[in-house]
Amino acid sequence: MYKRILIANRGEIALRVIRACRELGIETVAIYSEADRGSAYLDLADEAYCVGPAKSALSYLKIDRVISAAEVGNVEAIHPGYGFLAENAHFNEICRSCKIDFIGPTPEAMQMLGDKNAARSMARDAGVPVVPGSEGLIEDEHQALKIAHEIGFPVLIKATAGGGGKGMRVAGNDLVLKTAFVQAQTEAKAAFGNAGVYLEKFIERPRHIEVQILADTHGNVVHLWERDCSTQRRHQKLIEESPAPSLPADRRKSMCEAAVRLIQSAGYTNAGTVEFILDQNNNFYFIEVNARIQVEHPVTEMVTGIDLIKSQIAVAAGEPLPFRQEDICSRGVAIECRINAENPDRRFQPCPGRIDKLFVPGGPGVRFDSHAHPGYVVPATYDSMIGKLIVHQPTRPAAIACMIRALDELRITGIETTASFHRRVLSHNEFVKGQVDTGFVERTWFA
Repeated sequence: MYKRILIANRGEIALRVIRACRELGIETVAIYSEADRGSAYLDLADEAYCVGPAKSALSYLKIDRVISAAEVGNVEAIHPGYGFLAENAHFNEICRSCKIDFIGPTPEAMQMLGDKNAARSMARDAGVPVVPGSEGLIEDEHQALKIAHEIGFPVLIKATAGGGGKGMRVAGNDLVLKTAFVQAQTEAKAAFGNAGVYLEKFIERPRHIEVQILADTHGNVVHLWERDCSTQRRHQKLIEESPAPSLPADRRKSMCEAAVRLIQSAGYTNAGTVEFILDQNNNFYFIEVNARIQVEHPVTEMVTGIDLIKSQIAVAAGEPLPFRQEDICSRGVAIECRINAENPDRRFQPCPGRIDKLFVPGGPGVRFDSHAHPGYVVPATYDSMIGKLIVHQPTRPAAIACMIRALDELRITGIETTASFHRRVLSHNEFVKGQVDTGFVERTWFA
């Protein structure tokens, strides 16, 4: 096992990794930007180094500064968390070339699965269903129109290097497709430096289901069941839960087994998430692999009892997984609400600023993962998430009731948060029935 690890991230996930390392007896080195200087969680690390100004491009994304901090801190490994450099294959390669382990998959697997078009091809070869669409990247609008007429409108244009809804457009006819094709390419080039796009059949009212996997360097691959991430706005997840409600047992089993097949075929190691969409007939289709830990990983931890961060570290250190597939049970129901510094009554306008008071909810089965505290100033520079409220109860009705109570109990003053909006969602009849699809929030509150 490692003696010293650097966390190449900030905020909630950095604190989460620090806590796991402390329990494993591993020393930690944290990094921070000028915007995060003085953050309370940094005091829990054994050392902390400033890597630049507030802008992430000049600090958390500055590979040479992160590596310098790792070398000065004399670490053996780097945990990238999520976001920033977590899925950057080049950073992964540099870590390894500097004799520093990257706590994640190999650069080769990361690069292969990070290209959504290549991942689709791999899924087909592994017998994993993919959404009907183009075999490769679309070169021009004429090719796009030809494929659209073959598979039928509406269609979805997607960036091969994309994420978070960027480089993604829906088209319902020829005219819209021509415009959307150019828009998607332009946005993809600006956001990812890669204008490549491909075409898929647009699935009406899909559910978004993802499967958590763990794979070690000894050939063992397991799934830790699924999470339903259908409650989202503009392709940004708001609420996640496990198990997925109203999902037939045979379909759940098939989806999880398909995820394992894909990961095995890719030679992937460490933690990852295989994402699927489910149509209204419960047919599932592969969409992408996230080659990192997910924001919503606590949901899986609550229902399986497995610490995913500790598992990541152990696998990177060369240890075999201590459990087999048949050992992994899913017990009860877990729900997570992302608490963002945003005003839901103003179309989720970011609300950076100083937190005056913070009262954290508690009680059986309640967990709050956050780096925030009274007096903490939420910077305008980064993602607006300030915490994750997670509950775990024996049944889904009990979990919903517990979450509503916990949201009522959570008190944050000085800034606006999304807590009140989550309460509205959890109380809605469609959510209670487990009938949410990815367009539910937009249709219900923003139509």
